[in-house]
Amino acid sequence: MTMIALKGRVLSFDGGPTDAPTCHEHGAVLVRDGLIEAVGPAEAVLAGLDPGVRIIDHHRHLILPGFIDPHLHMPQTQVIGSFGTELMEWLAKYTFPEESRYGDFDVAKAASVFLVDELLRSGTTTAGVYCTSHPQSVDAFFGECERRQLRMVAGKVMMDRNAPPRLLDTPERGYAESKALIARWHGRGRLEYAITPRFAPTSSEAQLEATKRLAAEHPDLHVQTHLSENHGEIAFVAELFPQDADYTAVYERHGLVRRKAMFGHCIHLSERERSALGRAGASAIFCPTSNLFLGSGLFDLAGCRAAGIRVGLATDIGGGTSYSMLRTAAEAYKVLALRGQKLTAFEAFHLMTAGNAEAMGLETRIGRLQPGLEADLVVLDSHATPAMGWRMERAGTLAEELFALMTMGDDRAVVATYALGRRVHDRQGLAETSPREDMPPVATAETMAMEQPQ
Repeated sequence: MTMIALKGRVLSFDGGPTDAPTCHEHGAVLVRDGLIEAVGPAEAVLAGLDPGVRIIDHHRHLILPGFIDPHLHMPQTQVIGSFGTELMEWLAKYTFPEESRYGDFDVAKAASVFLVDELLRSGTTTAGVYCTSHPQSVDAFFGECERRQLRMVAGKVMMDRNAPPRLLDTPERGYAESKALIARWHGRGRLEYAITPRFAPTSSEAQLEATKRLAAEHPDLHVQTHLSENHGEIAFVAELFPQDADYTAVYERHGLVRRKAMFGHCIHLSERERSALGRAGASAIFCPTSNLFLGSGLFDLAGCRAAGIRVGLATDIGGGTSYSMLRTAAEAYKVLALRGQKLTAFEAFHLMTAGNAEAMGLETRIGRLQPGLEADLVVLDSHATPAMGWRMERAGTLAEELFALMTMGDDRAVVATYALGRRVHDRQGLAETSPREDMPPVATAETMAMEQPQ
């Protein structure tokens, strides 16, 4: 048995999207064997603990559930910031050539290590991840996440047309390779497999039929794909699937619109499409930095919520331009402001934690600080930079502090990141990455000053 306690200003978004968080200004989170055992005022949580229990005092810093990012692309970390195109040209000019390299396991492994490092540095502990059409890209990513005991959802992209030959599979091979990866990785440690047809333009009717079969055989698995990101893409889908009423109907006909189905973008949905997604319990994933960078359009949060759609907020690396969920939320605020909608700080932090857990169907495991849930945590410093510290002198309420943290913060605001109660990132650049209990804890000048016996 291992126990650890974290002290600080403890926040958890336990209510609805617009509710105030549960807040303990002098709080603590007690973790036993990777699960949260108790949350509350520090005096009550720490009372009666064995003197040998390790306590880390984060003082004035905020302790929240780890951030969750429900949509990003592992092989696109080296095409972020590629200049001057919209979606379909961006894929052809930058993304597809880059992804063609990932048939090499070593390339995929290096990218997986980089991506996981960057996510943890940004306070993100769970993500919905697209690998490439090469099975070894999934093996590389899941292997790295297993080593660090992370809860991750990922899958092999299925695509058999409208892309370079080195990226194409076939309906039969896409099905067989996905099936083998499910058997190899799904449920191993904290890993979950997502059935991943890239999007309708890159899958033939035959491949979508194979995907339908896969989804029927695995009704509890995640599904992830793209939907209604760009007007040119939507027109292309109409040409390829003239028998279907709209883009969403293509996925409906193949049994992919369901609970734990995560549809990236969902910008230009009709009322019928929104209703269909809402009835099915599917999720629309809002990717503001990508949508702005590629000029795709402005997401309608209010319209999606009115239709009963679960909504997630994601970076969409590498069309998206920041790994930080704080930066992503800041851009979401601006997108919604252009639509005449407002995103409050409480709503934004709910989206990054509990809301994204719900959008991914993981709310019984992560996303809140509650007993029995997995102890994935992020510790944030709202005074991380001189400009932030100066601004915080005039922040009179928690809502004002969180809004300034959201709009001014980035990875520099992340003091530490924990997975199953084990520190996997700290601001000094060191972390306890090994899950072996016989490994001594890593200490830094900052963390040594924070750790104290009780």
